[in-house]
Amino acid sequence: MKVIAFNRNLQGSGASRRLRIAGQTPGIIYGGAEAPVMIQLDGNALYHALKKEAFHGSILDMEIDGKTQPVLLRDFQMHAFKQLVLHADFQRVDANSKLHKKIALHFVNADVSPAVKLHGAIVSHVLQELEVSCLATDLPEFITVDLTTIDVGHSIHVADLVLPKGVTAITHGKNPTVATAAVPAGHVSADAAATAEAAPAAPAAKGKKK
Repeated sequence: MKVIAFNRNLQGSGASRRLRIAGQTPGIIYGGAEAPVMIQLDGNALYHALKKEAFHGSILDMEIDGKTQPVLLRDFQMHAFKQLVLHADFQRVDANSKLHKKIALHFVNADVSPAVKLHGAIVSHVLQELEVSCLATDLPEFITVDLTTIDVGHSIHVADLVLPKGVTAITHGKNPTVATAAVPAGHVSADAAATAEAAPAAPAAKGKKK
């Protein structure tokens, strides 16, 4: 994805406020051997780009004055109630160094899992994203979580995930839960309903003789 930015010469809260009034968003690029660079971006274009998942988890081509460099979105601040991006931080990408980045999780095949298909369970997504370590060239746009085999009372953990080649999960020695399956209170599973339907009715109690 390509991002067009311009050098920003004026700094300070007053200059940033004037930029926002003019429809621009102040930002910064840092990292690598070069000094940080103050930039400004089209505020409306940036606002809509932030709605795209790929913008958060992909290497971006940042063009400034005709020169392009690879960067990652590192942080951004939104206005409390306006559709306005207050500031955006980007980090330069070194092709030879591993980077840390939080990647979105995509959950698939819950509808064919035993938990949902046989027991009417609800699969809860405990994690929505996962921090990983990899080279920029191996950075995935998202990580797929296959729920095909999950059953009631079972969980999927980070160690169960199939990560793309060159990608390592950062878990700090733990094995966090990614998803769980549980039957809602009062819900009768398909198996239990079929068993109850097949069971013979209990004989009516006979009255006592007088």
